[in-house]
Amino acid sequence: MAVRCARGAALILVHGFRGDHHGLDRIAREIAIARPDVRTIVPDLPGFGETPAIPGREHTIETYGAWLRAFAAEVAPEGFAILGHSFGSLVVSAAIAGGLDASRIILINPISAPALEGPKAALTQLAIGYYRAAELLPERAARQLLGNPLIVRGMSEVMAKTGDPELRAWIHGQHAQYFSTFSDPSTLLQAFRASVSHTVLEYAAAFGRPTLLIAGERDDITELSAQLELKHRIPGAQLRIIPGTGHLVHYEAVEDAVAFIAEFLVETARSNERAA
Repeated sequence: MAVRCARGAALILVHGFRGDHHGLDRIAREIAIARPDVRTIVPDLPGFGETPAIPGREHTIETYGAWLRAFAAEVAPEGFAILGHSFGSLVVSAAIAGGLDASRIILINPISAPALEGPKAALTQLAIGYYRAAELLPERAARQLLGNPLIVRGMSEVMAKTGDPELRAWIHGQHAQYFSTFSDPSTLLQAFRASVSHTVLEYAAAFGRPTLLIAGERDDITELSAQLELKHRIPGAQLRIIPGTGHLVHYEAVEDAVAFIAEFLVETARSNERAA
């Protein structure tokens, strides 16, 4: 877990599938610089990074949501805003539907379209087969398959949209270093199933706080039409679209994302002051 700024209003950031807190480190660091009054907290989800899997529990989206509610109550009992990227957007949404009372909600590259339907369904089924194959293998062989450098690099090449060779190399390095820090193949498969079995749209009715959506124009996971639908389903939600960027806004467009987030935090704070 990474914490920046020991005091101040808390902002909890929830990372995406197969990553850990390092994935949102640049966002958290830049927010802390832009808004020194904000205390950013980036945990590792159960089964990833330094957080062990939850014993005896299937890692469903509801399980992750319950874990996030308990975590937030422990680290920020005085209140907090919440941010989720990709799979983290589903975890945040499930937590909100279960009673998480965040003052403000920020979703980066939210999962707003069903992965098991539409033009990407075949690729999703292929990925499920990949994780199932790994689950059937002995632990060492499964880790070798799941952490295969060529497969990880291929995924990274497809997801990255930037033409900057230095930035692309850094992104590939981040995936190579942190994309395989999961606790075990079985938990990873459970998390993957959770990631492709839900969308934020399912939970939109539970959103009762100011909400900011940040999307990449070239996102391969969720098209802009689905992000627009999500915006309309969440009353008062703001949608900011970053041109030329895909699903890796947290790597490729940190400056833009932080500017949108800082502006949103200031605007909503002022609105709260006027309401009071």
